[in-house]
Amino acid sequence: QVQLVESGGGLVQPGGSLRLSCAASGFSLEYYSIGWFRQAPGKEREGVSCIGGSGAGTYYDDSVKGRFTISRDNEENTVYLQMNSLKPEDTAVYYCATAGSTGVLHCSGRYFRYGHIDVWGQGTLVTVSS
Repeated sequence: QVQLVESGGGLVQPGGSLRLSCAASGFSLEYYSIGWFRQAPGKEREGVSCIGGSGAGTYYDDSVKGRFTISRDNEENTVYLQMNSLKPEDTAVYYCATAGSTGVLHCSGRYFRYGHIDVWGQGTLVTVSS
């Protein structure tokens, strides 16, 4: 069974750091594009970063560029999102996702494109507040 499980969220002060993990089971995420999304209260879910499969590169939304770093550990079958210099506006539920048999998610160093996504983690809450 294909599954993604996020962890690492929590409460952090502005300027602080957190590292989110997205552990995969049922497939090798090394060969798949993996995206990190977030949904703030009252807002739509948005894609913030992705890492392409088989070394296809990484992409960051302008809102997180220079502060967030996405990486992958193929042995651990896990994707990470290191978040530094956190701001109150980063407060959201963070999800990782990939495209399964019916989904669409493409990632390279130049773009992050997605449509219907059929494999989501359960989400982890990040709260940035003093």
